[in-house]
Amino acid sequence: MKRNFGFSIRCLIILLVLFVQVSIFAETKPVLKSIAKTTFQLGSLFKDHMVLQRDMPIPVWGKAAAGSTITVHFANYKKQTIADSNGKWSVKLSALKGSFEPKTMIISSSMDEKAIKISDVLVGEVWICSGQSNMQFSVNGAPEVKKLIPSAKNIRSFKVKNTVALEPQDTCEGTWEVNYPNSAVAFSFAYFLEKSANVPVGIILTSWGSSSIEAWMPRDMTETVPHFKVMMDEFDADIKTKNRITAILDGPKPWKKDEDIFLRRQSNVLYNAMMHPLIPYACRGLVWYQGERNAQSMNGMLKEPWFSRNSGILKYGDVLKEWIKRYRKGWGNKELNFQVVMLPGYGKVLNTDKDIDPKSPNAHSWAWMRESQLKALELPNTSVINTIDLGDVKNIHPKDKLPVGKRLSLMALKNVLNKKVKALGPTLKKVKIKKNTIVVCFNNVKKLKTTDGKAPTGFWLSDASGKWFPADAKLKGNKVVIKISEVEKPLYVRYAFTGKPNVNLVNEADLPAYPFRTDSFKP
Repeated sequence: MKRNFGFSIRCLIILLVLFVQVSIFAETKPVLKSIAKTTFQLGSLFKDHMVLQRDMPIPVWGKAAAGSTITVHFANYKKQTIADSNGKWSVKLSALKGSFEPKTMIISSSMDEKAIKISDVLVGEVWICSGQSNMQFSVNGAPEVKKLIPSAKNIRSFKVKNTVALEPQDTCEGTWEVNYPNSAVAFSFAYFLEKSANVPVGIILTSWGSSSIEAWMPRDMTETVPHFKVMMDEFDADIKTKNRITAILDGPKPWKKDEDIFLRRQSNVLYNAMMHPLIPYACRGLVWYQGERNAQSMNGMLKEPWFSRNSGILKYGDVLKEWIKRYRKGWGNKELNFQVVMLPGYGKVLNTDKDIDPKSPNAHSWAWMRESQLKALELPNTSVINTIDLGDVKNIHPKDKLPVGKRLSLMALKNVLNKKVKALGPTLKKVKIKKNTIVVCFNNVKKLKTTDGKAPTGFWLSDASGKWFPADAKLKGNKVVIKISEVEKPLYVRYAFTGKPNVNLVNEADLPAYPFRTDSFKP
């Protein structure tokens, strides 16, 4: 009996050992299998019909089996590297001249029999166009831009699929199209740039309506932007919001309208999914048409509604500068050009000023946001496109997008490609005070004039009291002389400093004068 009992115990022990070994094997087998089958792939932008940036080194990157040798062939160049322990690899091709001649890029791995072949590759000017709804605004919605379609050529576009992610992603969805981007601003910009630069133009469109600048900020900007740290701390603690984001992403498509809006109004998650995968694709710069979402309060961080919890108007300029610096760091290019589209005319003012005339320069209008946007000029290789003569007093999505694209192209031609073109309208040089008269002098002007041949409009004067009065102005050569009877000793002048100012002052190139103020009164 004891012998049988001992035999049974030994059998049970043997069976238990076999079970544990099988279990361990079952758990490790899929892991080993996944390592062995690391997919050989490229970054999301490396696809047929792509446009590469001319005149600068071109990063090419992707994933492959760890330790494999990667070889990239393009335009008589050959570069090799070894995939690291995580399977990541990257090479830099030498700078190339612009070319309309389609070429083929071949990328091979020593551990994969089949090479990746990318066909119909051109070399020219590449720009990222980003922002919110006015960057998304379709070509069909802008009649003047739509008229450009028959004569458009040599323009290609990559539309990044709108989505979000809780962590930075290596890939995004999209394909290169041998066609213009369906963005009135991006298309008109590309159209005029191609005509003057005479090279292929590639536009990478990554934008989403009603998104704040915080939506496009990487998490590590919490180290440089204090209010963004508060926002991200709150986001991290908000399990309900994160669970809803995950549920929407995992749920049925297309999203419902309220789901779409909920996603795009979050912080950081648009950057993770729609901008991070583009880094470090070689490009000339980034066009940024955004600010409406951040213009819903002066000081920012409203408790309600939740989607207005952002920088607000007054902090936006400093945040914008930090954002530009961080993007340049990400791309590893200190000279990466940024073109900011100034918010155009719009008549709505904030509810904080119910008793103030919305047409007054004291009103809490977009005039203050434009002043914040102009802070970007404190950094090198930046420009702010003046749209003060454009817009719609009631419509936040104006149709006059053609001048925006044209002015963007002029600025790129002058500042980036060093072409001899007039790209800037008149800017404030200095003011002279003579008794009850103020004389304003301008830069960037050979011939100061008005669009309608009448006296200049949009000027306001004030003394030390801070009370503003509309002033009569007249041209005197390349100066504007302003006088007003209501102010005995005028000290300060504001120009085009309302939500939707009535302005007509331009230079010889018909480019509008930039808004300005000479006072330091707080709003």
